[in-house]
Amino acid sequence: MISYEISISLCVLPVVLCSNSLNLTDIVYLQKNTWYVFPLLPIAIIFFISMLAETNRAPFDLPEAEAELVAGFFVEYSAITFAMFFLGEYSNMLLMSSLMVILFCGGWWPIFGLNFFPYEFWFCFKVCIVAFLYIVVRGAFPRFRYDQLMAMCWKVFLPFNFCYLLFVASVLLATGGLITPIYAYIN
Repeated sequence: MISYEISISLCVLPVVLCSNSLNLTDIVYLQKNTWYVFPLLPIAIIFFISMLAETNRAPFDLPEAEAELVAGFFVEYSAITFAMFFLGEYSNMLLMSSLMVILFCGGWWPIFGLNFFPYEFWFCFKVCIVAFLYIVVRGAFPRFRYDQLMAMCWKVFLPFNFCYLLFVASVLLATGGLITPIYAYIN
């Protein structure tokens, strides 16, 4: 579990560097013109994959082996406790989708400047798109083994995240992006 926790944390750091703030509202305000998914596309992809592993969704649903006769640790629960497991799983999925939308997809800002609907609609629409991607990935990819997940997280994601973090920091430092205060962008 610690392998993709580190990966998610290192995916958030370039966003924090680009926005020069830890405030989620400021991060969304800075994405009014350009979403961070475009300049930080590799990090957004790694964040999405780590998000799947964090929420134990397929292809990383290692605790629950659906291909087996029983449903992993769910076999011990029934009725409302079984429903609470699924409620927790799907609420965690929506929370991580919301975090992906806030960090990379512009939050509540409309797509292509279309202001036909209120901001709440756009946020919920983007969360639904990311949640739909959960379903698409579940149906499209086979399950990973433990050693494959650990090798991917420790040998691929971790070095790439460190290198990309240094790259983003050096580009921002060279262009003066790290020293500009947040309120200069908002106003």
